[in-house]
Amino acid sequence: MGGAHHDHRHGHSTEFDPHDARYQQVRHVTLVGAVVNLVVAVVKLIAGFVGQSQALIADGFHSAADLASDFLVLFAAKHGSRAADDDHPYGHARIETLATLGLGAALILTGLGVAWDAVSRLMHPEELLVPGFLALAVACVSIFAKEWVYHYTMRTARRLNSALLHANAWHSRSDAIASVVAAIGIGGTLLGYTYLDAIGALVVAWMIAKIGWDLAWQGGTELIDTGLEEEQVEAIRKLILGVAGVDAVHTLRTRRMGGGVLVDVHVLVDPRLSVSEGHYISQAVYDRVVDEVEGVQDVLVHVDPEDDERTTPIRGVPTRAEVIGWLHPRWAEISGAQHISQITLHYLDGRVAVELALPLTCVSCLDDARRLADALADSAAGIDSVVSVRASFF
Repeated sequence: MGGAHHDHRHGHSTEFDPHDARYQQVRHVTLVGAVVNLVVAVVKLIAGFVGQSQALIADGFHSAADLASDFLVLFAAKHGSRAADDDHPYGHARIETLATLGLGAALILTGLGVAWDAVSRLMHPEELLVPGFLALAVACVSIFAKEWVYHYTMRTARRLNSALLHANAWHSRSDAIASVVAAIGIGGTLLGYTYLDAIGALVVAWMIAKIGWDLAWQGGTELIDTGLEEEQVEAIRKLILGVAGVDAVHTLRTRRMGGGVLVDVHVLVDPRLSVSEGHYISQAVYDRVVDEVEGVQDVLVHVDPEDDERTTPIRGVPTRAEVIGWLHPRWAEISGAQHISQITLHYLDGRVAVELALPLTCVSCLDDARRLADALADSAAGIDSVVSVRASFF
């Protein structure tokens, strides 16, 4: 059992399985939000150009960013959560990561473009746009429309416990906030403060770039396998230590993949346990972490009979065939050794401990059993790699 990997990969997340009810709900709420975002973005851009409002034009691009976010969710639903295959044994979640990174970069460039135009107009007052009441009305309608989309999406996100929908809902709320900024800029310009519309455009541009940066940062950290926050890792550690049979935990590693989390961990158990009991403990670790930590899709459990960060590594220790090959000629000279029915090897601290099982019928009394056990124990004398030979009778 020592050091064996117990890999419990029970399939990739099916959160967006195109055939289940959960996916249908995610798809429906996202499409509704996409339709609203499309209408709002088009109306804002048209009203912004017709109504001479730079802030509303910027807000229109912000709504277009939300529309792109909707398509990202749908894209991830269709492709990013496909099951693992021969070419992609870890699934396709990185598709969502790459899409997020690309969308973030596009939003940053959009925000910079809007900001550049706003700054240019502020530096040349004669180029400042003078919005009308149409632009103000559209900005106000947008506030209510996007706030409705936020609540509509958030209800489904909470019901399904979907992190992706939760993030998308906040994108909608950020658009509502951007519309508030645009409305203030337009209103201030109508009151005679002609520079407020351009300042509003600058604020909205910053919001667009901020969303882009957050998305790009999220995608980038996933690509370089950044782990979870320290408090989350400690919570997982405590959960694992609470599993019966786990004596200690070390080399606990985490990383994100798409919307999920992957965990690798080494657990220390009693070195005398059977392979099957070690596997049972590793399954219990898997079940507890997956069931109790949101977002965890897979746990790779490495069962250790000793702390391999502190003890002598087993590299270079003789194989089972070599150990038995050294001991067998010595056992041939011991009366009763021919009755050995089972040989168990324990690789601990860079050496080998040998356990032998013999039937009680091979000895006539307790003294015979002791003499045979002592003779077998002495058979390891002079073999540096073998720390002990212990006999048991059943």
